[in-house]
Amino acid sequence: MIDYRPKLSLMETQAAIRVLKHRFEVELCDSLHLTRASAPMFVKQGSGLNDNLNGVERPVTFDTAQTGEVLEVVHSLAKWKRYALYQYGIPVHQGIYTDMNAIRRDEICDSLHSLYVDQWDWEMVITEEDRTEEFLKETVQKIYGSLLATMKIVHENYPALTQTLPGEIHFITTQELEDRYPHLTPKQREDAAAREYGAVFLMKIGGLLASGQKHDGRAPDYDDWNLNGDIILHYDLLDSAFEISSMGIRVDRSSLVSQLEAEHATDRLELDFHKKLMDGTLPLSIGGGIGQSRLCMYLLEKAHIGEVQASVWPDSELRYCKENGISLL
Repeated sequence: MIDYRPKLSLMETQAAIRVLKHRFEVELCDSLHLTRASAPMFVKQGSGLNDNLNGVERPVTFDTAQTGEVLEVVHSLAKWKRYALYQYGIPVHQGIYTDMNAIRRDEICDSLHSLYVDQWDWEMVITEEDRTEEFLKETVQKIYGSLLATMKIVHENYPALTQTLPGEIHFITTQELEDRYPHLTPKQREDAAAREYGAVFLMKIGGLLASGQKHDGRAPDYDDWNLNGDIILHYDLLDSAFEISSMGIRVDRSSLVSQLEAEHATDRLELDFHKKLMDGTLPLSIGGGIGQSRLCMYLLEKAHIGEVQASVWPDSELRYCKENGISLL
């Protein structure tokens, strides 16, 4: 049970969501030189364009009456965006962003997780020289600056809100966290780091740690596991780590092959997307997703993600919300 009273009414919340989303889009586009692009809700099965997430989640599929083709609702647009950069001829150090809406049927619903996912998905063209940890950190700091600027506008419009971000974000690797907290689970390590620093960029996710375990899974064919990470905040209301973004410099030919080999998935090299990556058709890029409902929940100080998005919840979650005074949309 939690002691919770929302600081904004339902209608104030709806208005605040609009203010927050508009401001963050402006800040993000200005800082990363992005242009809005329209994006698909589904892609062809077998195209290689869908995000495989941790490799075990099942996409929602359906066949079309006209052709009988099987289509998949996207998990995210990690690969599609890179293909779009090529299609649109986006120049170096510019990119695109889109409103991504997805269904993740295997998600376990709770205060932070929903079957419905909404993100700002973004992708930027880079050069070979940009494929460095320093460039990754610079990009993270720009995004974090956009979060700070958005928080300022939200607080000016809604003085009752007090959740604040620290002035700077701290960088730490998954191996450093394992070395520091060897007896904790990966989630507990994230909680500890978020509690200590307030805002962290947790780097190098996907590969094996010294223990022989992974901190978390990542698909082998979009992020370079040595040049990626998650933006994780500490959320005072729930006293827990709060992931707001997953992002990274994308694989080049070398890292694609090595990561596919590590996951015993080299058969993907026969897919159209992977062929275009291997033959140099697709540009080098950096990109990620930033949770829209997550950011709204955090800055508007909501106890449940269902207070800022409309979804469907299991009976156990509905009971929990009712017992704790949480009004779901």
